[in-house]
Amino acid sequence: MLYIWGGGLLMKDECLIRSAFAQNTKKGCELLFRRYYANLCNHALRFVHSREVAEDIVAEVFAVFIQNRTFEQITYSYRAYLYKSVRHRAYNYLKWNVNRTAPLDGINMQAVTSAYNPFETLHFNELYAHVEQVVEQLPAQCRRAYVLKRVEGKSLEEIATELEITSKSVEALITRALSRLRSKLKNHCFM
Repeated sequence: MLYIWGGGLLMKDECLIRSAFAQNTKKGCELLFRRYYANLCNHALRFVHSREVAEDIVAEVFAVFIQNRTFEQITYSYRAYLYKSVRHRAYNYLKWNVNRTAPLDGINMQAVTSAYNPFETLHFNELYAHVEQVVEQLPAQCRRAYVLKRVEGKSLEEIATELEITSKSVEALITRALSRLRSKLKNHCFM
């Protein structure tokens, strides 16, 4: 999924990183790391709720990405690949963490493990894909504000500065995006 935002910001980033890889692998890896590391840590943090674990997950993703020379195989978007890899590694961490924790007296393990039920995971993945589809259909400025807030975890002020609009306008864009998401997802069981 490659977002083409105002001025083609992400497309420019992707082209710049791709040309850096073509010139020098080390330079490309360094540029990719500097561009996405912080945002990927915030993305992982949403799943694992620990800054250290999130940073470890992102570091592992980058290490495997570079060691396996995955950058040579990507034909679409480095950003999309990295976000998806971090999300999957975070899921794997959560599954591993639940399985290695010994049952404690007084804790209903069925309730705990049901949170990682494969059917729920499948439902979550389908829902996530549907949300991505709805987000891609949003108007460009609205989509950009939503992704900066909800995916990258930026504050309203940071988004306003980046988009060169007021914080109130950012708030209105995000509200509009959430309203569209609610209306498109109203048939899902949790809504």
